[in-house]
Amino acid sequence: MNPDRIFSIANMVTMLSWILLIVAGRKRWVTNAVTGFAVPLMLAVLYTALIAQHWSDPGGGGFGSLTGVSLLFSNRWKLLAGWVHYLAFDLFTGTWEVRDAEEKGVPHLFVIPSLALTFFFGPMGLLLYFLTRFAVTRSAGLQPGRAAQL
Repeated sequence: MNPDRIFSIANMVTMLSWILLIVAGRKRWVTNAVTGFAVPLMLAVLYTALIAQHWSDPGGGGFGSLTGVSLLFSNRWKLLAGWVHYLAFDLFTGTWEVRDAEEKGVPHLFVIPSLALTFFFGPMGLLLYFLTRFAVTRSAGLQPGRAAQL
């Protein structure tokens, strides 16, 4: 299979997972089985296989400089591995946001913008989630770390 086909399949599976997380994120089977386990595990296995098979491909590169990273990602297989890395960790982060919001009493509707931003821009979505959580728990008079239902 070529890298473009693998990219398409990984994106499609991950997109469906994000939709599930947004629409049914408070369902335990979603966060425990699908977005919090099965799909990130599948992506982790794919990532590991890509790295194991293509790490020693010609082209050099590395993580010691921006130039090194640029060279590393000039290889399409390594670029795909990097993309799969993003997909796995962003989905796992979004799942954590949903779980944490439920524990902290943040309504799921308030988490959806954070999930969308996490999907597209990872750390920016996480930042928005932390700001949202702070605002909701602060306005409800909750102590951080104490669950409440709004």
